[in-house]
Amino acid sequence: MATPDGTTLLADDFADPLVARIAAFLRSIGIPVEGATLEDGTFLPGIAVVDGGLRVDPSRLAWPGDLLHEAGHVACGDPARRDEGVSDDPGEEMAALAWSFAAATHLGLDPSVPFHEGGYHGEGAWLAETFSRGGYVGAPMLAMWGLTHEPHRAKAMGAPAYPQMLAWRRT
Repeated sequence: MATPDGTTLLADDFADPLVARIAAFLRSIGIPVEGATLEDGTFLPGIAVVDGGLRVDPSRLAWPGDLLHEAGHVACGDPARRDEGVSDDPGEEMAALAWSFAAATHLGLDPSVPFHEGGYHGEGAWLAETFSRGGYVGAPMLAMWGLTHEPHRAKAMGAPAYPQMLAWRRT
């Protein structure tokens, strides 16, 4: 099936079990994920953020963890502009980092899945280590939007702390 922008949508199921698992999680929290044939020129190989969801070309997807980061942009983006695509707001970028780590933790994935060697200008391993040691870059943004509690505040409240999430999408 072709969409108005010329993208050809594929079957909903993904052959790669990790991609299928991530896609199922994203769908379960209200982020649409569709298989598609995408042309070159997407920001990350094999993924396009369109109309508040993800289109994924399995033949071009280089890193399954990129799905978590791009979904983090959708989830953390200003709801009034969510359908317009990924914002260049630095706060939303940091929040997407934190969101992708929380999602990976929720799914029981190693931090190297979202923070892989092929991304983040060569700083993927550093990000994985930083988050693994409790350096939660972007978590304050998630807390400000009511998606989680920062660890130091959660302890005082007796509430679950980041990377546990109270909600997965900014409303």
